Amino acid sequence: MKKIVNTLLPVSILFFAACGNSTEADHSHDGHNHDAAGHSHTAPADSTKQAATIQLKDDKLNAVYLQYDQLTKALINGQLAEAKIAGNAIETGAKEIPGASAIQASAGKITNATDLEAQRVAYSALSNELISLVKKSGLNSGQLYVDYCPMALNDKGGYWLSTVKEIRNPYFGDKMMSCGEVKDSIGQ
Repeated sequence: MKKIVNTLLPVSILFFAACGNSTEADHSHDGHNHDAAGHSHTAPADSTKQAATIQLKDDKLNAVYLQYDQLTKALINGQLAEAKIAGNAIETGAKEIPGASAIQASAGKITNATDLEAQRVAYSALSNELISLVKKSGLNSGQLYVDYCPMALNDKGGYWLSTVKEIRNPYFGDKMMSCGEVKDSIGQ
């Protein structure tokens, strides 16, 4: 037992030192730009208001998007239970949208997940499908940003939709809040 503790203690210290002590100033990520990301770690005061000003042309898809926005915020804040609630609402809403079976399946995985990492994997698939449907639907008002983090999902990368240009990363939350970049925009 003592041998295990003596072996694991230094390894865990190195792990936590490598993963947990970086600051925005001392880490670099090739492949994306932090210059325009704004390094604030607080929610934009008007992000909820901005989500409300988004209006997709498809009302049913709009309802799903509003829940997706709540899901994104829950993942940013590391809130497993809130992500499950939003996932359940997305799953229910997606049943009413033709061509949204993949969104429904991914939302079900988020609802049934027992940890944030599993939710984030399902969120990636959900985001990809939702981005495609939102682009097809179009917006009546507002603007959405398609954000991307190349480090998400063990460097496989992950996309998400946002109402603001400021990067708020749902794949890493507080660990690397501003990791990523805006790749595209939809609307206006």
